[in-house]
Amino acid sequence: MRRQKRISPGGICMAVLGLAVMGYGIYRGETPVVLEKAINICMECIGIG
Repeated sequence: MRRQKRISPGGICMAVLGLAVMGYGIYRGETPVVLEKAINICMECIGIG
C-alpha cells in the first residue's frame, strides 16, 4: 500500500507569496537589474571580470 504525501497549507502559502513577490518585481521592471547582477557575479567567480 502506497502512502500519499500531504501538502502543508504553510507550503502552499509560501509558494503563492513567492510567486506574488516575483510578479511584483517583474511588474516594476527589475528583471534586467537582477540579470546584470547575476552575470557580474558569474564573471567574478570564473575570474573573467
